Amino acid sequence: MNAILVLEDGKTFRGRGIGGQGEAFGEVVFNTSMTGYQEITSDPSYCGQIVTFTVPHVGNYGVSNLDNQEVRPVLSGVVVRDCSARYSNWRAESSFSQWLARCGIVGITEVDTRALTRHLRTRGAMRAGIWTELPTDRDLVAAVRASPMLEGRDLTARVSATQSYVLPAVGREYHRLALLDFGVKRGILRQFASRGITVEVLPASTSAEAVLRRNPHGVVLSNGPGDPAAVRPGIETVRQLVGKVPILGICMGHQLLGLALGGQTYKLRFGHHGGNHPVRDEKTGEVWITAQNHGFAVEPASLSKDEIEVTHVSLYDGTLEGFHARRLRAMAVQFHPEGCPGPSDAAAVFDRFVKWLE
Repeated sequence: MNAILVLEDGKTFRGRGIGGQGEAFGEVVFNTSMTGYQEITSDPSYCGQIVTFTVPHVGNYGVSNLDNQEVRPVLSGVVVRDCSARYSNWRAESSFSQWLARCGIVGITEVDTRALTRHLRTRGAMRAGIWTELPTDRDLVAAVRASPMLEGRDLTARVSATQSYVLPAVGREYHRLALLDFGVKRGILRQFASRGITVEVLPASTSAEAVLRRNPHGVVLSNGPGDPAAVRPGIETVRQLVGKVPILGICMGHQLLGLALGGQTYKLRFGHHGGNHPVRDEKTGEVWITAQNHGFAVEPASLSKDEIEVTHVSLYDGTLEGFHARRLRAMAVQFHPEGCPGPSDAAAVFDRFVKWLE
């Protein structure tokens, strides 16, 4: 089946369609992880985006529902160099392409992903469209340019829980947390549960008053998709929670906490997506190799130096990767400490927050 990927600057790549059929629009980015294609594809933070895998062979160990970070993937599409039709893994339940088809995710393979990635590194992330059947009566570049941009879009309502639910602690319960779900990954919930913490997951629209009525020992602000500055109700909720209960922000939660504390965010040229991002802990000097997935960042100069302490910095480009507001009992990290697919260097973030609760 012929397929085509068209970028908004007119660059095109031809290939073969995989997964669902039809067309898909979104911001195209590249992910540099070597494994974990299923966790990446099912990460709710990719809502509104097309993911290009820089690793050349995708699908060789199939898929398992145990690895899903959300029940169904919500990203717009995937781009791969070579999608393996055969897979070998005792946990596998189907092929990657079959799973994409069941989930209705449009994909394209046999694309020169190295050339695409180099193009995005030079030009920056941009809108794109995938067609699994080439239209003959349509201006594809115009169609891509007519699709919505990621800037200014609040996509959290598309991925947040519609009603609250509880994930119980594994074994003895030591603490109870409330988690505002802006698009949480299952891996985050499992990290808390494994530490004896019961988590009540709340819709992103939950008010600060409703959160505090539950008397949690702490509040977690989850990861999520879209432009953090556009999540205005969430920013106001976080602003009302600050100083009243210990807070941990992760990825989108890091950005929302920064905005609630008076900071500003900006869009990165092509974002941080992958499992090989070095981050320095400013207190210990340790360097963690982290998993990341974000296209926006907090401007450190916009944060109060009297109130906020920078705790982590990216060794790739110097962007802010973590901060503490100790007096307000708030901490946040831009990277994903749960990994999923990994690495797990930064899992100590969960332990540090648990100590705060104690």
